[in-house]
Amino acid sequence: KKVFNKCKACHVADAEKNRVGPHLVGLFGRTAGTVEKFKYSKPMIEKGEAGLVWNEETLSDYLKAPRDYVKGTRMAFAGLKKQDDIDNVIAYLKAETAK
Repeated sequence: KKVFNKCKACHVADAEKNRVGPHLVGLFGRTAGTVEKFKYSKPMIEKGEAGLVWNEETLSDYLKAPRDYVKGTRMAFAGLKKQDDIDNVIAYLKAETAK
């Protein structure tokens, strides 16, 4: 939860409410770029159309360096450097977004 504080300025994990970024409810198993009423970048939509589905592995890779993982994404966050932080965010998201 502590590490997610870096994310919550733009994302909501416990309600279907979009902010600067899309809400994260139902994130695991969701195709990238598919939250209704959120305007994604073209590269994120294309990644989803190419088969990107969010799971622990894809989210871990994305959170390390979002702009490298999806070239052209609008997500301004540079990424999380420590694998422990990434693992903690994923564990938090799994707990919060499944409610």
